[in-house]
Amino acid sequence: MMRAYDAYVSARHAVPRSRLRKRAGFIVIVAWALALALGVTRVDAAEPVIAPADNATIIAASGAVNSAADAAQIARGAYLAQAADCAGCHTAAPRPTQPGVKPILSPPFAGGLGMASPFGTIYSSNITPDPHVGIGAYSYDDFARALRDGVAPGGKRLYPAMPFPSFAKISDDDMHALYAYFMHGVQPVAIAAPETSLPFPFSQRWALMFWDWAFAPRGPFKPEPARDAQWNRGAYLVQSLGHCGACHTPRGPAYEERGYTESSKLYLTGGTNDHWFAPNLTGDPGSGLGRISAADLAAFLKQGHGGGLVTFGSMVQVVEDSTQYMSDADLAAIAAYLKSLPPRAQSGLFNGRSRAAQQTAQALKTGDVERPGAGIYATYCARCHQSDGAGVAQKYPRLAGNPAVLSASTASLVRLLVEGGGSPHTGEGPESRKMPPFADKLNDSEMAHVLTFIRNTWGNAAAPVTTHDVSSARSALHK
Repeated sequence: MMRAYDAYVSARHAVPRSRLRKRAGFIVIVAWALALALGVTRVDAAEPVIAPADNATIIAASGAVNSAADAAQIARGAYLAQAADCAGCHTAAPRPTQPGVKPILSPPFAGGLGMASPFGTIYSSNITPDPHVGIGAYSYDDFARALRDGVAPGGKRLYPAMPFPSFAKISDDDMHALYAYFMHGVQPVAIAAPETSLPFPFSQRWALMFWDWAFAPRGPFKPEPARDAQWNRGAYLVQSLGHCGACHTPRGPAYEERGYTESSKLYLTGGTNDHWFAPNLTGDPGSGLGRISAADLAAFLKQGHGGGLVTFGSMVQVVEDSTQYMSDADLAAIAAYLKSLPPRAQSGLFNGRSRAAQQTAQALKTGDVERPGAGIYATYCARCHQSDGAGVAQKYPRLAGNPAVLSASTASLVRLLVEGGGSPHTGEGPESRKMPPFADKLNDSEMAHVLTFIRNTWGNAAAPVTTHDVSSARSALHK
């Protein structure tokens, strides 16, 4: 798009892109190091002070919504907040009480969810309309600046765990609807979220102005005239509210996304977050969406199941909290946009009709396979995923030709095998199913063997999983 990262930095700064890319990754580190050298103390460690205000004062100050806020505007804002999955990050995990008793649910939007980053844990903020610890005293301009520029009242800069580079593309109409919803459709919660306190020099938030200068795009989404309305709607949802690139685009040395539109060769080619690999969403026929139909992709987002694939890992919460509530038209638009992306970052191959694939499937049925990992698969996996790797429709995912199985990164496969997992609970999807953990049943070598077997059976062809891959992942997971 016209305001993509490459076009933005080249037009604004007239610096050759290759030189800028080499330098930009270290801008934040240099700025923080400079702060250390100059003896600068933390400028904004404290939360900005917001004077107490009653609801009437807040509403009058907003200049955007009055006390009789339009119900349709609030309802639209609620839909957009679900599309953006605001609750997913700004609601803390349920609090355990005692064994056998259901945990206590945390108040929606009250913040306090800890998110891992390379620099330490970042806690999400309270975004309820409480005027003291939430955003109740924000004017519309305050609200829009926080979402688009990553700057809260008082000049406090937000860490890029908040996807403001994507939210910069949100339209004015949608921003006003979101503001109406958060000010008038959300219950105020007077609970202060834990303060993020990263070690020096990363505590120097003022240095993030250099990060913003180097990496954050500016301006709302601009439709592509050569594309139809559905494609543009899908592009808008993926690039702005959906902020899909926050997980599915690899990040650089300064934690920046390596592209924000399809104009970047790395955009949506997959990224690792919290030991999960968010897969390639381009048209790669191996590890991407090349063999997944638009209808199956839309069903996957609505129900957590589509084309024999099942949602796993952190995407489970996205489906449960966000995409299952989106309209069929919007899901179809997202699918149309993603299916238009050309193959990039290709990894793995699949040919389910090959003679070798058919022979292997037959041999598994008869137990006549001696390859490493075959016996483990037959013992622990075939009951659900079947001897031919086809899985069971609406229950267990297929492994034959599964893009996640063919991915260049094996992080998700190892984590699933170690910890187990479960499919999402959705209103229109099938019953949620669980995969048991195997951390106490298989050692590192056995896990490597069975995963390598899965990645090279039934027509799958992908790089082997090593014992070192498994041991490193288990060490990081402390399992």
